[in-house]
Amino acid sequence: MLHEILLSLSGHPSPLLRKPASPEADALAGITPPERQLLSSAGHISDLHTKLIAYSSEIAASHSSTICRAVATAISSVHLAAFQRKVLEVEESILKDDPELVGAYNIVPLTAVMGEFQQWTRRLEWLWDTVRFMMAPNQDGTACKGATLVDRLRDELQSGYQDVAATAESLVKVAETAWLKQVSAWVLYGRLPSFGADDFFVQKMPVPPEDYAILADCLPSFVTGATASSMLFIGKSLNHVRAMNTNSTSTGIAQVPAKLKELSALKVPLESADFAKAIKTIRIFLSQNTLQKMLPLAKVSEMMQLLRDFFLLGRGEFAMALTHEADEKIRNRWRRAGNLAYEKDQGLKNITVKDGEVAAVLNRTWSVLVSMQGQHAEEDDQLDLARSLIQLHLTKSRPPAALVTGKGLDVDAANLLAASPFRNMLFSVPAMLSLDLPSPLDMVISASDLQLYSCINAYLLSLRRANIRLTDLWKITSLRRHFPSPRGTSDHAVTIRERWSDRAWLLRSSWTTASAAIFFLGETEAYFQTEIVEGLWDGFHNWLLPQKRPLHRSTSGHATPLHMHTKAPLTPIDNTPPPSSSSSSSHDPQTLSTAHTLYLRTLTHRLLLTQPSFTQPLYTLLSHIDHLVTHLHRLHSLFTSIDLDHDAGVVDAFVDLQREQSQVFTSLRGVERRVKDGIENVVDALRALETDPKFLADWDGQGLVDEEDGEERAYVPGRIGGVDRLLMKLDFGSWIGSKRGLGADGRGGGP
Repeated sequence: MLHEILLSLSGHPSPLLRKPASPEADALAGITPPERQLLSSAGHISDLHTKLIAYSSEIAASHSSTICRAVATAISSVHLAAFQRKVLEVEESILKDDPELVGAYNIVPLTAVMGEFQQWTRRLEWLWDTVRFMMAPNQDGTACKGATLVDRLRDELQSGYQDVAATAESLVKVAETAWLKQVSAWVLYGRLPSFGADDFFVQKMPVPPEDYAILADCLPSFVTGATASSMLFIGKSLNHVRAMNTNSTSTGIAQVPAKLKELSALKVPLESADFAKAIKTIRIFLSQNTLQKMLPLAKVSEMMQLLRDFFLLGRGEFAMALTHEADEKIRNRWRRAGNLAYEKDQGLKNITVKDGEVAAVLNRTWSVLVSMQGQHAEEDDQLDLARSLIQLHLTKSRPPAALVTGKGLDVDAANLLAASPFRNMLFSVPAMLSLDLPSPLDMVISASDLQLYSCINAYLLSLRRANIRLTDLWKITSLRRHFPSPRGTSDHAVTIRERWSDRAWLLRSSWTTASAAIFFLGETEAYFQTEIVEGLWDGFHNWLLPQKRPLHRSTSGHATPLHMHTKAPLTPIDNTPPPSSSSSSSHDPQTLSTAHTLYLRTLTHRLLLTQPSFTQPLYTLLSHIDHLVTHLHRLHSLFTSIDLDHDAGVVDAFVDLQREQSQVFTSLRGVERRVKDGIENVVDALRALETDPKFLADWDGQGLVDEEDGEERAYVPGRIGGVDRLLMKLDFGSWIGSKRGLGADGRGGGP
C-alpha cells in the first residue's frame, strides 16, 4: 500500500487513491476513516501533480505566448521536478529505515509520510491555479497574454504565504526574462519577435504607410507610459536607419554591445525605475551617436516653422490669397450653375468641385505669393519648400489619418476633431491642407500630428475667411453709395437720389449686422492668433532653440480689419525665464516628438476645438455669415441690373427683377436675425465654459503634462490666454449686453 501511494504521488494513477465507481469496487473497504482522510489528501496531491504534468506540457508545446510557454516549462522542469525529488527522498528515507519515518517493528506511520508532503499542498494548488489562468481565454476569446500573466505573478509576490511568494518569484523571473528577450530584439535591432509577435506590446499597422503602435493590453503594468513610448521610438528609429541604408546602420550595429550591457545589468524581478532608466540611457545613446547625425535640430526647426507659418496662418498673406482664389473658383461655378443665392438652402446645389480644381486653387495661391515676394528673397527658400510639400485636396479622395488618442486627446475629442465641419467652409465640400512629410522627419512629427494641424488650419482659416469676406463688402463702393452723386433738380437726378436713399435705408441693418460680425470675428481671431497660437509657439520655440529668442510677429496684419492691428509685444508672451547655457544641449528626437505632441494638443484645447458647445454654434454662425455675404453680392447684382433697366433701357424679359429683389431682401432680413442670434449663442457658450470646472481643469493643463517624464528640460506649455479675456473684449462695444444684463441701464453700445 505504501509503495502504491508513493507511485501515485509521482504521477501514476492508482485505484487506491481514486473515488470508486461503485461500492463493490471500493479498494478502501478495509481501511479506517482516519486512514481514508489521509489517503484523500494523498489523492488530492496526486491529482494535482498529474494534471500539472499534462497541462503544463500542453501549454509549453502549443501556447501562442512565448512568456506563457516559458512559465509552463519552468513549472514542469523546476517545481514539478522538485516535487518528484521529494517523493524519491521520502522513498529513500523509508528504505534506509530513517527513524523520522520508520518506527518500531519497521512500521511506517501513514501520518508521518503525508506530513512530508503537507507543505506541497498549497504550492501545487497555486501552480494549478496559474496553469488554469494560462489556459483560460480572455473575454474577447483570445489566448492569455504574457503581460497579463506577468502582472498576475507580480501580484502574487504579495500573497502573504512564504512558499507561494517564493514560487511566484521564481516564475516572475522566468516570465520577465522571456519578455526582456523580446524587448532586447526590438530596442537593439528594431525587430519584432519571430515567434509570439501577437503577444508583444509593439504591433505593425496593417495599412500603409508602415508604422508601429503600442497595444496597452500587451504591456506589463510596471512599464510606464513614458518608458513604453521610448521603447517604441527606439525600435522605429532603428527601422528608419535600416530603411535609409546610411552609414549609420553599421554604427548602430556596432553599438549593440554597449546597449546590451544596460539590459543585462537589470535584475529580475524588474524594478520600474531601473528599467525606465536603462531604456532612457539606450534612447539617449542612440540619439547622440546615430540619430542626431541623420536628423539635425535645424532640420526639425525648419519644418516646424513651416507648419507654423502655413498651417497656423503665421503668414497672413497665404490665408488671404488662398481664400481669394477659392472664392473666385466657387463664384465662377455659381455663375455657370445659375445658383447665386442660397435663399433657404444650407449649402450649394448642383455645384461639384473636383480634386483637380482644388489643386489648381493652391497652385494659383503659390503664384500669387511668389508675385508678392518682391525684394524679400530670404523667404524664397521656405516658400519653395512649402510648394513642394503642402497639398490641398478633398477628403473623400484622400481620407485623413486616424488621430492617436492619449494624454490630452481622449476618444471623444478625437472623434469630434475627425468630424470637424470647418473643412466645408472653403469649398462647401470637405477639403483640407496636408503635408507630405519627408523621412526621417516623421520620427518627430507623426501622421496624427499632421492631422491635428489640418484640423486647426481649417478652423482658423474659416474664421479668417469669414472676416475677409465681410471686410471685402466695403470694397463694393456702388453698394454703399452712389458716386458721383447726381446734382440738379431734374427728374432724373431726383429719382436717382431717392433710389439710393431708399437703398441706403433698406441696407442700414445689413451694414450694422456686418459691422457687428466683423467686430466679433476680429476680436476672436486676434485673441486666438496673438494670445494663443503666438503665445504657445513662442514658448515652444524658445524651448526648442533656447539660444534664439525671436521677436513677436503679428499674424493678423495681412488679412484683418484695422481694429485688429494691435501693438504686438516684442518679447514672448510666456514669461518663463530662459534656460541657462548649461542646459541648452540639443534634444533627442523622442523628446522633441513628445514635446511637439504636447504643444499641439495643448493648442487644440486652448483654441476650444475640443469643446462642441462652442464649435457647433460657431460653425453655424460662420455659415450664416456666408449667407449674408452671398445675399449682399446678389443684391448688388440686382441693383446693377435694375439700374440698367431704368437708366439705359436694358431689359431682361425672362427675369422679374423687382420680385427677385423683394425675395432677396426678405431672405436678407432672416439672415441678419440668424447672424445676431448666432453671435449671442457663441458668447453664451463662452460664458458657460468660463464657469465649467472640467473645462477649466483642462485649460490649466491637468491631464496634458506627463508627470512620468523625468527629462531635466521637459517642455511645459505656458499658462496663457483665458476665456475671460476673450469675453471681456467681446462685451465691450457690442449689443450683446443688452440682453444679458451687462450694463446697469440694460443698454449696449452698437458697433
